[in-house]
Amino acid sequence: MQRIRARKLSEVIMEQLESMILDGKLAAGERLPSERELAERFAVSRPSLREAIQKLEVKGLVVRKQGGGTFVQTKLALLENAPLLELIASRPESQFDLLEFRLALEGMAAYYAALRGDERQIAAIRQAYAAVKQVQEQSVRDIEAEASALASFYLEMIQASHNMVMLHIFRGLQPLLKDNIRRNLEVLSAYPDVSEQIDRQRVRILDAIVASDPDQARLASNEHLAFIEETLLNINRQNTNMQRTLRRIEMPE
Repeated sequence: MQRIRARKLSEVIMEQLESMILDGKLAAGERLPSERELAERFAVSRPSLREAIQKLEVKGLVVRKQGGGTFVQTKLALLENAPLLELIASRPESQFDLLEFRLALEGMAAYYAALRGDERQIAAIRQAYAAVKQVQEQSVRDIEAEASALASFYLEMIQASHNMVMLHIFRGLQPLLKDNIRRNLEVLSAYPDVSEQIDRQRVRILDAIVASDPDQARLASNEHLAFIEETLLNINRQNTNMQRTLRRIEMPE
């Protein structure tokens, strides 16, 4: 019989910190609490904690800055290719691909947020949506701020899903997805009735999550994004037809 090797305390601490990084409790670029605070939180000695952090550093998950503390590695996104993301964002046709991707991602996030979200996370989702409404109620519409607030709302929803894969995919693509939201807002802002309908759809998503109704949450999210896609396609068709008409008018006889 083989002897069972006792695990070192530093390995247990390291795994807890790794879980905090995976769960998004420690985000990329975020500074870790001080050694004293972490040692008190885990009820361990500072030498054991220090050894655990050293192991995380060897793994490339954290970096130490002289005199500045220890930080979660900034390049932890699953999708880390800025030039490629910029290329995708620059192509108008890719915006509909992004909408289709968001339909799948946000629909599942809404489903699992309603299924698994705890009281604290539901409160965070409600607070994030209140921030969206606060931006929308400004005297001068700030589309950039509104896009940021909506991206934060969807992030809170994904965090409440307790699915670390969805969370890190969203974080890796967040600049691209936020840009998609901003572009959509710019187009749809010219149609107040459509914007009001979209706001009502978001409330349906929120209400379903608060009511812990996963099927309704996913349905509301899917209908919301499908409506945006269909509306944008119709606007594009109208603009194309208008351009054709203008070209005919301008053609010499």
